[in-house]
Amino acid sequence: MSRIAITGIAGFIGFHLTNKLVDEGHDVVGFDSFNDYYDPKLKQARAEELNMTDGIEVDQLDLKNKDKLIEWFGEKKPEIVIHLAAYAGVRNSLDFPDDYIQNNIVGTHNLIEACNEHGVEKVIYASTSCVMAGNELPWKEDEKVGYPLNPYGYSKLCNESQFMASDIPAAIGLRFFTVYGPWGRPDMALFDFTNKIIKNEPIDLFNNGDMIRDFTYVDDIVNGINIIIDYIKSSMVVKDIYNIGNGRQVPLMEFVENIEFQLQRKAIKNFVPKHPADTQATWSDTSKLQALGYKSETPIEVGVAKFIEWYKRYYNVN
Repeated sequence: MSRIAITGIAGFIGFHLTNKLVDEGHDVVGFDSFNDYYDPKLKQARAEELNMTDGIEVDQLDLKNKDKLIEWFGEKKPEIVIHLAAYAGVRNSLDFPDDYIQNNIVGTHNLIEACNEHGVEKVIYASTSCVMAGNELPWKEDEKVGYPLNPYGYSKLCNESQFMASDIPAAIGLRFFTVYGPWGRPDMALFDFTNKIIKNEPIDLFNNGDMIRDFTYVDDIVNGINIIIDYIKSSMVVKDIYNIGNGRQVPLMEFVENIEFQLQRKAIKNFVPKHPADTQATWSDTSKLQALGYKSETPIEVGVAKFIEWYKRYYNVN
């Protein structure tokens, strides 16, 4: 087993990944900045859950603080780093681009410097499907990247370039496709729609509801990351990119119907124009990761039900 450091460990994916890795016997350490992009109380709750269930102490550390970051790496001495920390949210990034440049681009530069300083040779890092915006669907890793429509997208595209050009011998990027599930982010559609439907508030359906997404359940994402961990452990030198998605296109209105069914309530629908940060449709070609053993196993109906079960329990909703 390996000593694995996770940046953004109290984030949505970091939380679920930590649970999985601890169950498999890995020695996991990690930090989070607990920034206020969304309610830090949810991040604190995840951190407390990790401490109670896995005995993980989540350190508070900001990627922008290079000196502290290098010091932390010297203390923890990880063998593998999984870099998940980032400012997320495509729409928010249009309003606050500086946050994305400083946290995602400068912060990643600092992380690479810390890895170099302490001889970390294996890094797995998060990218995003939206770096392929504008390409013909389904999106494939070996095609020329598209033109991201927002600062979040171009910050992650820059991350890919940063790691490809770095001195880190083994660096693998993972392009996530619309991740959802329990403990998810409040700014994501599933959380936002569920919250508003329960409160009898209208939900905004962009592009007049004509949106299509490749929704990927968080357990499938974690399983994909786990496959890459096994792969990178056996690789001395590799610079590569993999899609992690469900491989199925789901219309936004079908997604909403699933939420309504699980809640046994109808949404008040507010049809609005397309947001300039959004791409109309996404769809992953995951054949490259499938060759390593990946399989997305969670249908949208099951994933939505599991999220709503968690939401009701967490917020004490009947």
